Amino acid sequence: MPASRSTKDVLEAVRASPGQRVKLAVVDIDGILRGKYVHKDKFFSAADGGFGFCDVVYGWDCHDQCYDNTTSTGWHKGYPDALARIDLATHRNVPWDDGVDFFLASFVREENGREVPHPLDPRQVLARVLKRAEKLGVQPMCSLEFEFFNFAETPASWAEKKGVGPEPLTPGMFGYSLLRANHARDYMKALFAELGAFGVPLEGLHTETGPGVYEAAIVYSGAMEAGDRAALFKTGAKEIGARFGVMPSFMAKWSQQYPGCSGHVHQSLSDGKRNVFFDPKGRFAMSKAFERYLAGQLATLLEFAPMFWPTINSYKRLVDGFWAPVKPTWGVDNRTASFRVIPGSAKSHRLETRCPGADCNPYLALAACIAAGLHGIEKNLKLAAAPIQGTNVGGEAVPRAPRTLIETSRAFRASERARDWFGDEFVDHFAATREWEWRQWQDAVTDWELKRYFEII
Repeated sequence: MPASRSTKDVLEAVRASPGQRVKLAVVDIDGILRGKYVHKDKFFSAADGGFGFCDVVYGWDCHDQCYDNTTSTGWHKGYPDALARIDLATHRNVPWDDGVDFFLASFVREENGREVPHPLDPRQVLARVLKRAEKLGVQPMCSLEFEFFNFAETPASWAEKKGVGPEPLTPGMFGYSLLRANHARDYMKALFAELGAFGVPLEGLHTETGPGVYEAAIVYSGAMEAGDRAALFKTGAKEIGARFGVMPSFMAKWSQQYPGCSGHVHQSLSDGKRNVFFDPKGRFAMSKAFERYLAGQLATLLEFAPMFWPTINSYKRLVDGFWAPVKPTWGVDNRTASFRVIPGSAKSHRLETRCPGADCNPYLALAACIAAGLHGIEKNLKLAAAPIQGTNVGGEAVPRAPRTLIETSRAFRASERARDWFGDEFVDHFAATREWEWRQWQDAVTDWELKRYFEII
């Protein structure tokens, strides 16, 4: 994470840096960074008193189409500025943008004469969960790893193709291939080096199974920093890729032929001195706290599902036999389960939640994972289910995940546990945005329909 520095040191670093601009960003409901460049004078004013940023970023979808079914923000409120507070601890310099100073910000609003976290801000949703973790005396330690396909495309070439037939960076199915990694070595080198210099250190980067697909594992950290790193990784990869004529895609499933793209979340809990998941005398070296945490995730997966699978396309990834787990099951070092217990030392013993896709909003995926696990600890849930073996052996009776966004959105809206952990306003708003997304899909006429019905019916 960025080195821990005082507010004075951060401000002095910005003052001493060359140039007169600073880059600020917030994250929207889909996990997309929305931001602006500001003059340094404006930055110093904003660092002290905050700055206004239009709350439309929570009132529109990923293509800037305004929702017609939300109440927290919208045309009926005139899309006013919301107050954003710069998080000075997120200070970074962007190596591929002349070293410009960069900060993340979070929204707040006034209630009863005092500032409170904005309930729709994904960073604040995660912060709400982490406050509850603090009350339990634990600090979640997390990291995300993303699979993402890379294409020899530019925004202009992709627009010319009208969204059909992207050209993969390399052909063939070459998982862990040094040969394929060497094909685009300058791009891979830039990802590793420049993201590291940007405060998004990578533990590993390799090719996966599929044409032009890579997997990146981001170094472990505290949960909020893990969310920041994950959001910045996705944007950073796209900005770096553009320099090499490469378009990375974090879409969950771009082709029926190939496996989808995951966004696995690794987690453990620290009490400040040790990993509380580890107990050498426990079953598979799992402590009781670990078992309860896992039981909570098993119990809530299908209620929190839109936070893992937020798009129409997310559910195209949930296909039997294509690596993505499709049931709330757990296993010991078993990649076919939704929850993979990874046995290790007192330092490395952890849980990998394998169900999220690369299209997730990382803050919301982290919030869902941690809230689910802490729910299990708070309620002393028992890990009654046995671990699956092989490909779902022992999990045959476990209900399968729904295949549509509308099903999971309705379950999320009705979930008392979601409301307890994330708040009524967020649950109602997020469910409405997912229902909007479903309606856009329902209204669309796709190339599949044209190919299937245009001539023959």
